[in-house]
This record gives sequence, C-alpha cells and structure tokens, in this order.
Amino acid sequence: MVHKADLVIIGISVGLAFGVLIASLVFFGVRWYKRRANLRRCANERSVATLPIRTNGVGTSIDNSASLSTSVVVKESEHNSKNLQHSWWNHHSKDRFASPSGIPTYSYKDIQRATQNFTTILGQGSFGPVYKAVMPAGEVVAVKVLASNSKQGEKEFHTEVSVLARLHHRNLVNLVGYCVDKGQRILVYEFMSNGSLANLLYNEGGQALSWEERLQIALDISHGIEYLHDGAVPPVIHRDLKSANILLDHSMRAKVADFGLSKEEVFDGRNSGLKGTYGYIDPVYIATNKFTMKSDIYSFGVILFELITAIHPHQNLMEYVNLAAMSPDGVDEILDKKIIGTCNPDDARSLASIAHKCLRKSPRKRPSIGEVSQAILRIKQRRLVKEDTMSFAGEEFSRMASHIEQQQLELTNMGTFK
Repeated sequence: MVHKADLVIIGISVGLAFGVLIASLVFFGVRWYKRRANLRRCANERSVATLPIRTNGVGTSIDNSASLSTSVVVKESEHNSKNLQHSWWNHHSKDRFASPSGIPTYSYKDIQRATQNFTTILGQGSFGPVYKAVMPAGEVVAVKVLASNSKQGEKEFHTEVSVLARLHHRNLVNLVGYCVDKGQRILVYEFMSNGSLANLLYNEGGQALSWEERLQIALDISHGIEYLHDGAVPPVIHRDLKSANILLDHSMRAKVADFGLSKEEVFDGRNSGLKGTYGYIDPVYIATNKFTMKSDIYSFGVILFELITAIHPHQNLMEYVNLAAMSPDGVDEILDKKIIGTCNPDDARSLASIAHKCLRKSPRKRPSIGEVSQAILRIKQRRLVKEDTMSFAGEEFSRMASHIEQQQLELTNMGTFK
C-alpha cells in the first residue's frame, strides 16, 4: 500500500511539474508573440509617420496618372536628422496623435459636428471632398477629407502638414489644424469665401473679375511663389500651380493652396517622378523629368494668360497664345470679352509680355519669380499713377470750369447793374 501511495504522489508531482512547464512555455510564447507584433506595428507606424520629404528623392513614386499634382525633394545631410527629430506622430492612443510645430489637432467627432455630419460640401478635389465647417469657437474653416481609397492622398496629407507647419505667408493658405482619428485623415484650412480663381474665371453665372482685381491677383500669386522660392529655407517648389489651386478671400486677395505634392528644391539633380496638372506642366520637365523653380515659373505664365483671356488650358489656351504672339497687339484679340473697354490695352500687353517670358522654351531664359513680381508691380504702379493724374486733371478742369462760371455770373450781374 505504501509503495502504491508513493507512486501516486510521484505521478501527481510529475504531472504538476509538467503542467507548470507547459504553462510557462505558453506564457512566454504568448508574451514573445505580443512583443514581436508590437515591434512590427511600431515599425509600420514609424514608416507611415516619417516625413514624406524623401532624402535626395530616393524612394519617391512615379505617378503618371490623370491627377498629376505637386512634389519636393530634400538635402540628405540636413533631413536625415530632421526625419528622426520630426517623428511628428507621437502616439498617445491608437488613433490620436500629438501636433507637430503647434498645429492644433481635432478629433473626428469635432470635425463631424463642425461639418454637420459632413453635409456642408464645398467641392471635390483629387485629395477628397471639401466641406465648410464652423468650429466650436465660431471660426469658419474649410475641411478637406482624404478619400479612404487614396494611396497618393496619404502621402499628400503628410506632405501638406509637414510643409505648411513651417511655411507662413499672407499669400499662402493657412493650415489651422488636422485630424488623425478613427482611421481618417482630415486637413483644416482657413476659409476662403470667394473660392478658387478657376471658378471665378470660368463660372458663367458669376460676377466677372475686373482688370484691377486680376492684376492684384497676379501680384498676390507672385508674392506667394516668391516666398516659396526665395524666402523658405530650404526653398520649396510647388509643382502644381494652377488656377484651381489659387484661392481668394473675402477681399479678393489671392493665396496659393494645395501643397500635397510640394517638394523642397532638388540639390543633386535626381528626379522624383512626373507630377503636375496637364496644361500647366513645363514641357522641359516632361522631356527630362527634372523639375526646377523655373518649372513653377512656366506654370505661373499659364495662369497669367488665364487672367488675361479667361481661356482654360484644356481649351487650347496655348494655341491662342501662340497665334496672338505673331503680332505686337495680338493679345487684344484674345482679351477676355468681359473686361474689354475697362482694361487699358497697354497694361494687358505688358502683362502678356511677362507671361511670354515665363513660357520661354529654355528654363535659363525665364525670369526669376522676384523679377516677375517687380514687373507686375510696375504695371500696377503705372496704372495708379495714371489714375492719380487723371483724377488731378479732372479736379483741375472742374475747378477751372467753376471759376469761369463764377466770372460769367459776375459779368452778368455787372451788366444788369448798369
């Protein structure tokens, strides 16, 4: 009996030891699996969160789709360290992230309430739908929501936030917040009540832009580009300048928008894929796949001719421009009919001359954006001087007429007295 009892005790002890061993193996196995899964998830998130401006353009995608848009490349020695420092998606929970450079972040519920459950739609872009929203403090903003099936949009979202976090100018649309919550990517901009330049130029039912407004818009755009090229450090190439990406506020002042494909200036000559919008793309860029600041200048030249003619690039604008260039006053034939009679032909010809220089075949012969800004400013100043002179002459004429009338009245009174 004793022998059998010992055997039972030994069997139970071995069974318990074996059970503990199996439990320990399962416990450590599960722990190892979770740790490895967590490391993999962190690595994936880090790769998504890394700034989309790629070192020397390496790893950038080539996008030849219909929605050709904007880009920017980086200097290796500066931006390898910046990419580590700017891990701007600091995780606090699965879907909530800290703000880079102080840009406010919003929850999905905040955006949902502000847009009345996404019912106040303003338009549709390549990035996704745009809604009008009223924030809790009463601020009116524009909300751009990334389409859920847009892979390119994910890159554009990261680029837009990283670029606009450090760029601030009165002629650039201001990013006032963003949302990364519940799998959504949402950008919040200042509200531009007069919409895009394209809508104002090509909407038949709307009020026509005056020549003075068009000249001021051209100057505003040039100042925005000048800041990108000459004021930003490092310089930024927009790569998708077009009338649809020029927005106007309540005072009809223009601001450059849509930096989703913008890239910092290429330093090593490598290309990063063909991007842009058909009709605005520099032919040299298409031929060489190398985008420079002078490619932005070409796109701006197209916008200047849009302001002059109100003809869209997709409606054979460049054919009209080339035909008009055959005679000194050829631009008079393609001038927008809505401003004929109110626009000084000399001013229109001067602006067309600037646009022609921007469209020169050789990028080296195109002017810098600073030179373009100065040339447009001279047209505007010349116009103001003429208006002041005419106003002064009108006042002098009115004063002389009043003086003559007074003298005639005095002579009449003298004759009556006699």
